[in-house]
Amino acid sequence: MSEKLRVGILGGTGMVGQRFISLLENHPWFEVTTIAASPRSAGQRYEDAVEGRWKMDTPIPKAVKNIIVKNVNEVEEVAKEVDFVFSAVDMSKDEIKAIEEAYAKTETPVVSNNSAHRWTPDVPMVVPEINPQHMEVIEFQKKRLGTTRGFVAVKPNCSIQSYAPVLTAWKEFEPYEVVVTTYQAISGAGKTFKDWPEMEGNIIPFISGEEEKSEKEPLRIWGKIENGVIVPADDVKITSQCIRVPVLNGHTAAVFVKFRKAPTKQQLIDAINNFSGVPQELKLPSAPKQFIRYMEEDNRPQVALDVDYENGMGISVGRIREDSIYDWKFVGLSHNTVRGAAGGAVLCAELLKAQGYITAK
Repeated sequence: MSEKLRVGILGGTGMVGQRFISLLENHPWFEVTTIAASPRSAGQRYEDAVEGRWKMDTPIPKAVKNIIVKNVNEVEEVAKEVDFVFSAVDMSKDEIKAIEEAYAKTETPVVSNNSAHRWTPDVPMVVPEINPQHMEVIEFQKKRLGTTRGFVAVKPNCSIQSYAPVLTAWKEFEPYEVVVTTYQAISGAGKTFKDWPEMEGNIIPFISGEEEKSEKEPLRIWGKIENGVIVPADDVKITSQCIRVPVLNGHTAAVFVKFRKAPTKQQLIDAINNFSGVPQELKLPSAPKQFIRYMEEDNRPQVALDVDYENGMGISVGRIREDSIYDWKFVGLSHNTVRGAAGGAVLCAELLKAQGYITAK
């Protein structure tokens, strides 16, 4: 056995679980040793459990093909095999809350892709370049759970990744009112065109729960820890529409912003290109070298050309221009299942390891 930390994937047969497994192949710090899923998959070799429904472009990593899938509900059995887990389980919100806390109470840190704990007051919801200090709330959470090393940490929704980091880079100019429309890929629903042929050539102007997440989650990321809980910011108003479009991977956002200060276009561009955070300082394995880039071409960013920027962990921005009603407007693009889902969670786990919250059992 290597000296890498032993990782379990909860919900490892679904699309996000598969993305975790793909991203963790040959990871320098982490090794997938355990995969857990629903009882119907339990007892099968992983390769057999996902036969006919492997959704990644790359093949199933050889190292996991013969892992016998465990029952995700057998918490103690799974937890004793791992140092920490990633959670991508497909359950009701209440069931997810319960099972993630159950794993935490076995002294197993949980880094979750799910939304269930995003508003639990003492659970950090982190984009590592933006609010790494929110991990400090874990100490308060551990007191509540009665644990010494077990906790839950989450990453935010995929829909906000293409604009919330940009607004963060512009914080010095005090954005205070934002209108955003997101054009969201079908993989955000765990689908491919094979699964969802009616999406070809189609647009659906509704994604359940997405607009509330798009409007509220950035405020929690920009909040502060007070009295052991995270208190959301209240100085920016965001309104959104979220639309499903016939794209496999990549969420695009069209954004309009009002500022209290009056930045120039060059100041906005410079702030984007120069923005970096703790992951870049620490050179974390999954961290993009340049988190956000500005593209000068009128027809960029494009999903087909730009979604894989920085291995899907970077954000591309274009078309910054003055607006006749708002101050400025722009277009952003992020990879929804890499930066927006599994990759964002892997980067959170790398940060947690670097901060000393995740260690070998």
